[in-house]
Amino acid sequence: VNLKYLASGNSVRTLAFHYRMGESTVAKAIKDTCAAINRRMMDTHLARPTEQEWRNIASKFSTRWNFPNCIGAIDGKHILLFAPPHSGSLYFNYKKTFSVVLLAVVDAEYRFRLVHIGEYGRSSDGGVFAGSAIGQALDAKKLEVPDDQQLPGAEHLGNMPFTIVGDAAFPLKTYVMRPYPGRDISTQQRIFNYRLSRARNVVENAFIILSSRWRILHSRINIHPDKINSLILSACLLHNFLLKPMEVERWLNTSAPTTGSMESISTAGGPRGAREAYTVRDKFCSFFNSEGHVSWQNEMV
Repeated sequence: VNLKYLASGNSVRTLAFHYRMGESTVAKAIKDTCAAINRRMMDTHLARPTEQEWRNIASKFSTRWNFPNCIGAIDGKHILLFAPPHSGSLYFNYKKTFSVVLLAVVDAEYRFRLVHIGEYGRSSDGGVFAGSAIGQALDAKKLEVPDDQQLPGAEHLGNMPFTIVGDAAFPLKTYVMRPYPGRDISTQQRIFNYRLSRARNVVENAFIILSSRWRILHSRINIHPDKINSLILSACLLHNFLLKPMEVERWLNTSAPTTGSMESISTAGGPRGAREAYTVRDKFCSFFNSEGHVSWQNEMV
């Protein structure tokens, strides 16, 4: 029943009629099964990466997406729901629908590595990130991210931090790279934006695969926000469990307050300087226009 509910997007009433069960029985089965999935699969399919796993992720980003020292791509996805009673505009988002936000960090193979689920739909991606355990743990250096290392063949740039790539909605940090803003930017900066966008697309593709497989995420979900977090987390866990490299192209071609293992992370720590973040971005820009050049990038800008 639970897998049918996630995969088909049918309502509880439709499933109850199909299986000749009571609506309350189906609803309880979905709730209990999601809780069991989350309890049994969290440690094996969405555990917080170790330092060596971060290095492996960075190696794959460098090989597949030509962005070294990248440990993930981050973005937010709005999960639609019916307007909760007495919630006012808390869940009302910029698309004029009601939703909760799934914030995710995805690796180079479209697997979810860190998730933060359940923020109000009215919140921006940057605001969700700043208040999430993910953002606070990165700020406080609690995620076992490896120490800075040199970019390939660019010893003159010195050691560079490992970073996550995101779009313009996220703040520029030494551990979060965002594009250069505006239209009046140099060719070199446009190339950096292209290279960052190319790496960042993995999180967009992961969301496409997730919602194509679990079609409940394509429709408005008739569940109270207090219970929807468990369902979304189950979908992410099952996505990681089922995803195989050979399936990725097939899915992409046919589609056009809980954080799992992050709960125990302390929020202590302070921000790293904005000036240092600008310097890191400029060094990446210099690298992509020299030692890290790829043959097709000029044609793309």
